[in-house]
Amino acid sequence: MKPERNQASKRKIEVLIVDQEAVFRMGLRRLLMEDDLDVVGEAENITQATHLARRAKPDVIFIQAELVPAKSLDVLSKLRSASAGCKLVITAATMANGSPLQYIRAGASGMILKSVDPSLFVKCARKVMESEVWLPKHEVAQMANALGTTPVELRRPADTLTHREKMIISYLVQGWRNREIADHLSISEQTVKNHLRAVYDKVGVSDRLELVLYVIHQRVQLPPAATVTAAS
Repeated sequence: MKPERNQASKRKIEVLIVDQEAVFRMGLRRLLMEDDLDVVGEAENITQATHLARRAKPDVIFIQAELVPAKSLDVLSKLRSASAGCKLVITAATMANGSPLQYIRAGASGMILKSVDPSLFVKCARKVMESEVWLPKHEVAQMANALGTTPVELRRPADTLTHREKMIISYLVQGWRNREIADHLSISEQTVKNHLRAVYDKVGVSDRLELVLYVIHQRVQLPPAATVTAAS
């Protein structure tokens, strides 16, 4: 049986590559030939990707932006359901392929341009497995502005966050839903909502996405996925 995902540091990170271009899939497979990474499959469309995700249960899925049109973002939820807890990273030729905002809101863990230094794909796979959101730095600033919140306005104290609140944020950054967090921590979904409202008030944000941006900007130290527990 495959080890739990929170033990990912003790085993290889398993990756699924989804892209229409065979040359890109081959190139990315070669890039990911690292001691701690293992490409468990390749797909050229969503149907193949969903089938492989159910069978191989990858930890990270790199998926081409063109295969996730703005009006069909539900395909991301389907992929995450096919491999529970997996991290989805959108690969795009240019930022014109779609806004990082829409992908993150739909459950993706980040977006990476195909034109970046190849070594960043390796780093990206590792970082999203550590529950980080992967975005180009200039995109974070643009996203903050798009939300009507400048980086300066986001610089608010985070030292008032309790350990429980940071635990909940850690799960939220990983893409967990309120119900999933509640079940894991053995608390009610309403309690999770109450905690989130308190967090929003403390750091000055209004929703989950703005909170993720806040965490990125302020480099808030969160409990690692491997050590997050239900302790009070």
